[in-house]
Amino acid sequence: SKSPSPRPNMPVRYFIMKSSNMQNIDISQQKSIWSTTPSNERKLNRAFLESSMVYLIFSVQGSGHFQGFARMASEIGCEKSQDWGSPGFGGVFKVEWIQKESIPFQFVHHLLNPWNDNKKVQ
Repeated sequence: SKSPSPRPNMPVRYFIMKSSNMQNIDISQQKSIWSTTPSNERKLNRAFLESSMVYLIFSVQGSGHFQGFARMASEIGCEKSQDWGSPGFGGVFKVEWIQKESIPFQFVHHLLNPWNDNKKVQ
């Protein structure tokens, strides 16, 4: 896989990763891996190859919190993980967790996404 070292003069990309449950977040934090749907794989791999850094901000659906953020540390491969129970997930990739802390959405309501009609980031 491609080296995750910073590449100057290339954009940094950020993605909100919604998980259906906290168990997947726990597995990710313990094993430094993540898996997502095939449609997300294409977007993430492209960002990994074309950006200096890709940050993933994690949130469990319905939690009202972010559970932390990580840096994408490898391209997404074909190898699947038995850790995730859903057959809809694709390959596994490495992540390096930077912050493992629950942060309520209310603490970041001042952050707006200009690429999503300036909606709140959550």
